[in-house]
Amino acid sequence: MICLSFEAGIIREKLLSFYASVSVQFKLDIVFTLCNLYTYIFMLDLKTFSPCQYSTKMVRRDFNYKVSIKDLIESYNVPHTEIDLIIVNDNSVDFRYYVQNGDIIHVYPVCPIQGLAVATPLLHLVPPISDNPLFVVDVNLGRLARYLRLLGFDCLFCNRFDDATIANISSTTQRIVLTRDRKLLQRKIIRHGYFVRSNIPKTQVKEVLSRYKLHSKFKPLTRCTHCNGVLKKTEKQKIIHRLKHLTKKYHHKFLICPDCTQVYWQGSHSKHFKQLIDEFSEITGG
Repeated sequence: MICLSFEAGIIREKLLSFYASVSVQFKLDIVFTLCNLYTYIFMLDLKTFSPCQYSTKMVRRDFNYKVSIKDLIESYNVPHTEIDLIIVNDNSVDFRYYVQNGDIIHVYPVCPIQGLAVATPLLHLVPPISDNPLFVVDVNLGRLARYLRLLGFDCLFCNRFDDATIANISSTTQRIVLTRDRKLLQRKIIRHGYFVRSNIPKTQVKEVLSRYKLHSKFKPLTRCTHCNGVLKKTEKQKIIHRLKHLTKKYHHKFLICPDCTQVYWQGSHSKHFKQLIDEFSEITGG
């Protein structure tokens, strides 16, 4: 847990007492500053986003304008897509809440939470996903996209997609954005998204599988790893002109992608694919 917090009431009392003998103008300045203080706590793995210098330190944020809690949280580089609960003064609020003087704010990621005592019903901010989630992957995560396709997941990826295109695809099709770009996830139109922590492709896959509980939903070798098309069975005679001599001789069952015409069969690469699928099938937390 990273605590960006202080007890505003205690500090207010001590400071006002300390400055009791100073000039009226100086006391007014102090009071004005105190009116813009709030308590702010990031919980659990949201520490990924918050600068380490805030850890266990008091934070004072001066502001004299209306600020939504969404904008406030994202000013600490935490994308709204990573947040499931916001508790303000023991009340569950959504992103439309405007921060008030003296607020005590707790921010929770998507995770099991027990024993959370609040005065109002919990407002979960992460929208539910379908039983068969769809993904759109940022341009820097190409291997993650190919691995997910190998497991049978619908995963759009194109190295020509810019941030605006990805955001629009996600907004209009309810696809989950997978990225390591937190600024992309802060776009308001994105409701479904996940910030991938690791920079190692296989670990990235395990993160996504765990985050969205996908281990029971594998459909290996049903999607084209090149273009995401759904593979179809095809007769050998229809593609025989494309096969090398040994493939023609020893293989008789083939799949084809109707979108890009890539042909698949159980060749020497099949053992490697099976090893990958077995590795990703191992549940490692989440």
